[in-house]
This record gives sequence, structure tokens and C-alpha cells, in this order.
Amino acid sequence: MSAPKTTLLPAPKRRLHPAWIVAAVAFLALVGAAGFRAAPGVLMVPLQNEFGWSTTVLSAAVSINLVLFGLTAPFAAALMERFGIRAVTSVALVLIGAGSALTVLVNQSWQILLTWGLLIGLGTGSMALVFAATIANTWFAKSRGLVIGILTAGSAAGQLVFLPFIAALAQNPGWRQASLLIAAGALAVVPLVLRFLKNSPADAGVLPYGAEPEARADTDGEPSTDAPESPEGPAEPRRNAAVRALQVLKRASKVRTFWALVAGFAICGATTNGLIGTHFIPSAHDHGMPETTAAGLLAVVGIFDILGTIASGWLTDRFNPRILLAVYYQFRGIGLLVLPLLLSATVQPSMIVFVVIYGLDWVATVPPTAAICRQVFGADGSVVFGWVFAAHQLGAAAAALGAGVIRDATGQYTYAWFGAAAMCTIAAVISATIRKDAGKKEAVPVPA
Repeated sequence: MSAPKTTLLPAPKRRLHPAWIVAAVAFLALVGAAGFRAAPGVLMVPLQNEFGWSTTVLSAAVSINLVLFGLTAPFAAALMERFGIRAVTSVALVLIGAGSALTVLVNQSWQILLTWGLLIGLGTGSMALVFAATIANTWFAKSRGLVIGILTAGSAAGQLVFLPFIAALAQNPGWRQASLLIAAGALAVVPLVLRFLKNSPADAGVLPYGAEPEARADTDGEPSTDAPESPEGPAEPRRNAAVRALQVLKRASKVRTFWALVAGFAICGATTNGLIGTHFIPSAHDHGMPETTAAGLLAVVGIFDILGTIASGWLTDRFNPRILLAVYYQFRGIGLLVLPLLLSATVQPSMIVFVVIYGLDWVATVPPTAAICRQVFGADGSVVFGWVFAAHQLGAAAAALGAGVIRDATGQYTYAWFGAAAMCTIAAVISATIRKDAGKKEAVPVPA
């Protein structure tokens, strides 16, 4: 008698599909990991006041963080395939918590490079937006764009939740308590991840959300309802994560669409994490605006980022993602072009308009970019998105450092804002030239 065959069945219609529980925990993990994303802009001025470090030095720490954030992402995607989403996510949150907590002990500039740069960079890189793409591609056969939008909004929610508290603590009692708040936020999510973040639908005994079972004959002639191998095709054998990531990069680098996405996402990173995320508060401070007020404006950006990213995910499920990208980038460029005219000691109505528009556009680029990666590269899509996201963070790192140098050299950020506006126009043109049928003509097959 043959051993009984394991059968994966769709979740009962009347109960919540486990995919949504996983997505909820993933959202909370992204919120916890996002605490540091708000920190540099708020903590830069207090650290300068206490230690006398230049804007360039602190910008260098942020740049190291962003480089590691980016370069870790594609390997993290492969590690999640190899060791599981739960293990990689838990380790990443612990690294973020450790790096932030150890920051309270620094007293020399090279030490901030290790905490802000090395530890938190590795941790946040493993919890990068590729994590959202991996969850969506693994657990969902439909509504992927919406799910990626919701999970991406988790980063914005982290900024929203932490930023006002970080700003208030940085003022009184001090920046060290703000760093400990970030550490606590990251570590608090770890138990939830260990308990509820399952690695795959097979672990829960169900199909991905929206997947239909395939009816086929079992060995004894009876019908069998099993899960399809994968919505993207048969899975590759498990292998060394670094080798997997590099092999995917080699295949993807032969496809023109990959380089178009890389260029556009590098500019996306430069104009979000690199410039606004790192230098908006110091720039507003240069114009006489209190740091807590500027931090509040960035928190509003976070609120509208949630709305914009979820809406972008919904739109990505229904419209051509390349057109969405072109529109998003061009609107962002217009906002950056007028920003130097809006900064002042007080918040004017025009600044509120900028914050709302920029918030809606902040990471709205993620769902369409992830969708194009999936369309063109199939089962390699999550790892390819990891490499595209690496370009996002390299662009952010270059912009963070470059803007700091411009500030020290000229005494203001104006040229940085204008340069970023020009880059957004370039990204819009590049995105618009991605072929509509790229997924059909350029798809890279996954080796058997």
C-alpha cells in the first residue's frame, strides 16, 4: 500500500485565508523595521550639536546604510527562498534593534558608521521592499499589486508611527532615548514573526490566495486536487543563496527592461530616501523651521504615502505599469522643482500641498516596478526586484552624500533639489520607453 499523498486544499470559503494573516504580520514587521528610516533626518542636528560632526560625515553614515540596504536586498530574497521568510525576517529585525540600541554608546564619528551604517544597513536591507514582493509572490495568486501596495505602505506607516515620537524625544530628553525607541519598535515585532509568519502556503496546508486547484489523476486512479507547482512555474532546487542571486543577475542583465528599471529606481531612491528622507528636516531647519515641525510634515508625507501606495497597487492590477511609472516620476520632479520656493520658517498652505502630493507619490513606484519584474522574469521576479531595489538604494546613498557635500560647500540645498527634479524627468522618459509587450518578448526562462 502506498503512503497517503499530501493534498493541499483551498482554504474554506468562510474563514480568513492564511495569506492575509501572513500579510498582516509582514506589514507589522515592515512598520517595525521602518523606524530607522525616519531617524537620520531627525537625529542629524542633535548629533552635530553634541559632537560637532559635519553634515558630510553624518551623510556618509547614512550612505553606507543605504548602500548595504540596497546590496543586501537581492541576497535577502534568495536567503528567504533558501532558509525561509520567518528566519531571515527575525534576524533582520534583531540587527536593526541592536544597531539602533548601540548607537547610544557612540562618541566618535567612525562608530556611527558602524551602527547607522553596517548593522542597521544589513538589517534594513534584509527587510527591504523585496520582502513585500516575496510575500506577495509566494502567498498570493491574485491581487498581488494591491498586496505589494499595502505592504510597501508599511514602511510609510513606520515613518508615520515613529517620526513624531523620535522628533519629540530628540528634543527632550535627547537623541539617545529616540534611538532606544527605534530599537524597541524593531524587537517588539520579532515574537509575532516567529509565531505567525509562515514561510509558504504549503506550511499552512493551503493554496496561495486566489489559486485554483488542479484536478489530475492520482497513482491509484482517483482524482487528486493538489497545489500547482507555482503560479510562476516550477520552483528551482534549493541552492546557495549568493549563487542564486548572482545567477539571476547574470540572466537579468541581458534584458533591456532590467536596465530601464534599474535606472528609474536609482533615481527613485535618490529623490526619496536620499534627499527628502535624509535632508528635508536639516534643510527646513536652515530656513528657520523648528525640527519638530519639519518632522511633523514628514509624518504627513507618511500618511499620504500609505494612501498613494495602496492606490498604486490597485491601479497596477488594472493599468499598464510603465505608464504609471512615467506619470509618478514626472509629478515628483515638478514637486522637487518648486520645493526651494516653499521652504520657510513657518508652514504655508503651498507647503501642505507639496507634502500631500509628494506623499501620494513617495513609493507609489514600487507596485508597478515589482509587477514588471514579475511579468518579464517570472519565477526570478522577486530576486530581480531585489537587484532593482539595490539600484534604488545606491541612488539614495549617492544623493544622501552628494546633498550633504552640496550643503557644506554652498551653505544650502537648492542645487540638490534642482538636480533631483531633472533626474525625475529622465526617469519618466526611461519608464515610458519600456515596451508594452516586454513581458512577452523579453521573458527570461527559468532553467529546469
